[in-house]
Amino acid sequence: MLLKRLELIGFKSFASKTTLDFPGGIVAIVGPNGSGKSNVVDAVRWLLGEGSPKQMRGGRNEDLIFAGTPHRPRVGQAQARIILDNSTKFFPVDFTEVEIARKINRAGESQYFLNGAEVRRGDIVHFFAQSKLGTRGLTIINQGSADIFVRASAEERREMIEEVLGLRQFQIKKHEAERKLETTNANLEKVRAMIDELLPRLRLLRRQTVKFAERATFEEELRMLEDQYFGAKLAAVEKENPNHGTRERELREARSERERELEKVERELKIVESVKEKPKEARANRQEIEEQRLSLGKELGRIETQIEVEKGTKSGGHAHAEAIETLRELKIALSEALNIHEAPALQERIKTLLKVIEKALDSTDDGTSKKLSALEQSRKKIEEDLGAFTEEYVALEKEDEEQQGALAAFNDRFRSAFSAVEEKRRALAKIEAEQKELAFAAERVSIRRGELESRAREAGRKLTEFAPLADVIVDFDESERRMFKLRGELAAIGEMDPALVKEAKEVDERHTFLSHELADLEKASSDLAKLIADLDEKIHAEFAASLRTITERFNHYFRLMFGGGHAHVRLIKQKQEPALDENGEPIVMKNGDADAEHAVDHGQIEIDVGIPHKKASGLEALSGGERTLVSLAVLFALISISTPPFLVLDEADAALDEANTRSFANLIKEFSHKTQFILVTHNRITMEAASILYGVTMGADGTSKVLSLKVE
Repeated sequence: MLLKRLELIGFKSFASKTTLDFPGGIVAIVGPNGSGKSNVVDAVRWLLGEGSPKQMRGGRNEDLIFAGTPHRPRVGQAQARIILDNSTKFFPVDFTEVEIARKINRAGESQYFLNGAEVRRGDIVHFFAQSKLGTRGLTIINQGSADIFVRASAEERREMIEEVLGLRQFQIKKHEAERKLETTNANLEKVRAMIDELLPRLRLLRRQTVKFAERATFEEELRMLEDQYFGAKLAAVEKENPNHGTRERELREARSERERELEKVERELKIVESVKEKPKEARANRQEIEEQRLSLGKELGRIETQIEVEKGTKSGGHAHAEAIETLRELKIALSEALNIHEAPALQERIKTLLKVIEKALDSTDDGTSKKLSALEQSRKKIEEDLGAFTEEYVALEKEDEEQQGALAAFNDRFRSAFSAVEEKRRALAKIEAEQKELAFAAERVSIRRGELESRAREAGRKLTEFAPLADVIVDFDESERRMFKLRGELAAIGEMDPALVKEAKEVDERHTFLSHELADLEKASSDLAKLIADLDEKIHAEFAASLRTITERFNHYFRLMFGGGHAHVRLIKQKQEPALDENGEPIVMKNGDADAEHAVDHGQIEIDVGIPHKKASGLEALSGGERTLVSLAVLFALISISTPPFLVLDEADAALDEANTRSFANLIKEFSHKTQFILVTHNRITMEAASILYGVTMGADGTSKVLSLKVE
């Protein structure tokens, strides 16, 4: 891996775009004080994810942006970009080059980019931690911090060593896991509190919903019993009149047919009876003719009387007497004319008599003639009547003879027609009787159905809800007793409150959700605690395994720097005092507890050095130069074990004398084959070790300018 290029725009004193190429080996950045050399180091630290402006010699983030000068206005944002060669796949990404960029504006908004994709700061920190780079170790040593390892606390020393060893990534994971564990445990407490608050209400609602569940069971059983009871009853009712509608329709049709047949035979009977009436009419006509005959006799008697009155006259006496005698004979003949066959002879006799009377009347005087004239008129009328009588009587006699001949056949036809009428009437009566019976049966069914409907309404049901159950055997008495008991149970429980049921469901769902959340959080807490323990164990194991080698190398480079003496790095484990509760009792740490990390003692790094020809021991007795040498010895010991891709040292040689500076330069040359060095220096000896020199000057406009020089 190689740091190829650094680009700055608006970062601190680099207002204009400035590019520094790093071909490898040793690059020295030189220039007068205040020219902005150290701003290059700050830019690299900023790009590695440094979040504190104080670590970059600023008070706030806005101090990282070019603030402007009397000759040049300030800029709105600062940005820096670093390009790293990844042809050896040193970084865990599938790119031959890795570009890290960062921007910040005066509103305090900061952005990070990895190969053009925006990422979080934590992603950048973790990315470099995987590659043994970071801002908390010895990768970057700021100006005046060459003795940082000596001045650091025991815990900070451990962090520096862990970063160089590549354990920083595990520490980051551990800190993230601890943070998540703390959040998880806080959420656990909240969820437990919510469940504890929810439980009393849930228990009450569950007791009530149990009753409602019993009600639902009772209602289901009652509904089943009602279905069977009313279904069987309905089937029994319908069984009494199974095809009422069909049979009633059939009877109506049959009755209509019988009525038509009866009407037909009655018409035939009337026709037959009309034949029977014809002889009666003939007899009535003969009676009428007989009455006319009697009337005619009376008329003749009257004429006889009148003629006798006229008998006293002289002239015509003999004629009168003869006429009277003749009339008497005619009267007798008429009274004896019982046979119709005698009528023509009688008619001839009357005609003769009339002629005699007419002759007699002709011989009378005028007075008598007038009277006899009236008699003549009567005679003519009698003659006409007798003529009509004779014709009608002959016709009636003929018809009577015909009717008498057909009378025998009439009796047979009458009896047959009458029997047909009676038969049709009996068939119609039978149909009417069956219709009445059907009507009575339908009425009985209707009454029983009405009773069922009434009972169904009392049960809160409708009869139309039930289907006839003909194949189900039901003990009606037992069913009625059970239904009565179930209705009593339901009345005791009372009506279900939909709002209460809804609340119970919601509370139960809430409790179930929280219980699942609690289980998930407990599992997450357990997993995080296990992860922290595993990471702790891994860090401790790898750190402990590397510590002996670090001590050996530290002693080697210490002796090389000081020309003798000795140096050791020790891991001091301090006895942890158990945490006490409010009663003074030790608190037992549980798996997943936020404080469980304290159960593992990581230990602290102590340095023991012995400088040759110097009796005083201990770090407090070291001079500034000696402190720097000790820190550099540790640095070279660490990079000899775990070589970082590059190191940035800002005036790390400032406190060294010429001899120590030469030793420092030689060591840098030795390690430059594996590690890229970027040095900010004023020392000529250090400059001689570099292959490229960058000169930084402050321009007239108050901005930093960069000049480069390649040293052959």
